Amino acid sequence: MTSRVTLDSDSYLALTRRACFVCELLAGNPDYPHHVAYRDDVAIVFASRFPSVAGHFLVAPVEHREHAITDFTPDEYAAIQHVVHRAGTALSAVLPVERLYVLSLGSQQANRHVHWHLAPLPPGVPYEEQQIAVFEASRGVLDLPDDEVADLARRVGQLMA
Repeated sequence: MTSRVTLDSDSYLALTRRACFVCELLAGNPDYPHHVAYRDDVAIVFASRFPSVAGHFLVAPVEHREHAITDFTPDEYAAIQHVVHRAGTALSAVLPVERLYVLSLGSQQANRHVHWHLAPLPPGVPYEEQQIAVFEASRGVLDLPDDEVADLARRVGQLMA
């Protein structure tokens, strides 16, 4: 059974406010490591460092954009949503999924680079622990073995290739 650990909110905020975590990941900054499943000219798909559920991945545009709708032309938005769809399809093929949550979170105060969370809710989660409750900071984050996350990223990437 995977355990949960308390999210160190102060460290998290310092990390997300110091620099754009997506741009730093794309630049290869070792202070921002993530397991990348897929990357093309449009988007990058990578495992969350602070997963709320197993298989919690993020999709972000390669180019720094901050607003989920207004920073994209209709064609650019369709292209990134195509990657979101492909990543969600791959996650659903490698994990048991009752519902795949897809949402854009972030803030102009931190995590400015727009990104979409893909959070595969496993079957059997009580209703009271579903939907927005999945993301509540008070629940902590999953403490997943790094090798398991790396393997999942590899499998998702293979299906997206």
